[in-house]
Amino acid sequence: MGLLAELDLPYFDHADPSLRGERFHAAMAELRAGGRGDDDGCDQAGGQRWLAQAPFGYMVLDREAGEFFLRTRSAIFPGMKIAEIFEVTEGPLFEEMQRNILHINGADHSRLRSLVNPALAPRAVERYRPAMRAFLERLLADAAAAAGANGELRCDFVEAFAKPYPSLVIAEVMGAPLEDAPRLHHWSYWIQKQFDAGSMASEREGIEQAVAEFYEYAQALVRARRSDPRDDLISKLIAAEEEGERLDDVECINLVFNVLVGGVDTSQSQLAHTIRLLAEHPHQWQQLRERPELAQAAVEESLRYEPITPFTARICVEDVTYRDVTFPEGTVVMVCAFTGNRDDAGAEPNSFDIAADRDGARPLTFGAGVHYCLGANLARLELQEGLAFLAEQVREVSLDGTPEFGTVSGIYGLERLPVRFTL
Repeated sequence: MGLLAELDLPYFDHADPSLRGERFHAAMAELRAGGRGDDDGCDQAGGQRWLAQAPFGYMVLDREAGEFFLRTRSAIFPGMKIAEIFEVTEGPLFEEMQRNILHINGADHSRLRSLVNPALAPRAVERYRPAMRAFLERLLADAAAAAGANGELRCDFVEAFAKPYPSLVIAEVMGAPLEDAPRLHHWSYWIQKQFDAGSMASEREGIEQAVAEFYEYAQALVRARRSDPRDDLISKLIAAEEEGERLDDVECINLVFNVLVGGVDTSQSQLAHTIRLLAEHPHQWQQLRERPELAQAAVEESLRYEPITPFTARICVEDVTYRDVTFPEGTVVMVCAFTGNRDDAGAEPNSFDIAADRDGARPLTFGAGVHYCLGANLARLELQEGLAFLAEQVREVSLDGTPEFGTVSGIYGLERLPVRFTL
């Protein structure tokens, strides 16, 4: 049995702003493949490294280790540690951090999940397919009109589709006016930055303002739904409370808050990466057009190959021993979905292939365990509908310039994706 401090581990800075695109892929491949299988940080059987040192702690690189730390009750999401590091001790941001379902554990977490899960279950989110299709039709028509397209459409896919589409869907789910979708996107974009140390250090004022503004907005929406219930998430949460569950306005608002923050920037980023990958693999776009049933497989392959949450943090709340290595209480462990998703993924795991047999391996992109992503079913459906619709309408898709990648710290998205659609 060994202590972390005694191990000779490679250092990997996942917060390096230059880690984007192919450079990120190459760096991760080098880190994962390094070692002969006889070092402390390597898998004795496979010769692949499973453990590295990171800026704030350590990083596990394979699927098995990633699932262990995501599922163990001996490690939790370190949200309140972030609050401590950046001295967030009062105000709306502190209140949100305390009440965020990611930071709540035990019986309270189970109670809150039991209230919101039915509204976001696979069968429940199916009802949003028609609305998703209508939003996509409108966005395509608007983009074509703006470009004056005649059989060909050139646009920034992020601005024209990936950015507005999830915001409209979340507005529909929440029961908010669709014209408020841009405001919801703005708030989600800023609030999501609380999970990135660099943003907390340099953009905290903007994050706190977004939290305060959304709280005020959501309070008014909850009050409106109490007097005028409808067929939306907020009304369903209120109805669950009336059926005997203990859910006050603050808890209701924070559950809606979690759905907003987890369901906009993430879906935007994954959809943009998926279209980029298909534009880079035009024969796979044709496969999708010929076999619409591949939309679901294409979504799963994108989630596996280019996860928009490449790193997820946990902090040990007690000493944890795994693979004869002791992780002391207070150790921050980063779970690397990028490398973990390439384990147990069949042949050629480092290739993007929507028709490949991936042995049913579920990507770590949405996490695992009790804190598995609240809106994973909704996100998957959004992506599937987006691909299915565009494959029907667009004969060919290609890059019309160089994509602009964001950083891999936090949500890994695209700033711009210039594309050419042949309609």
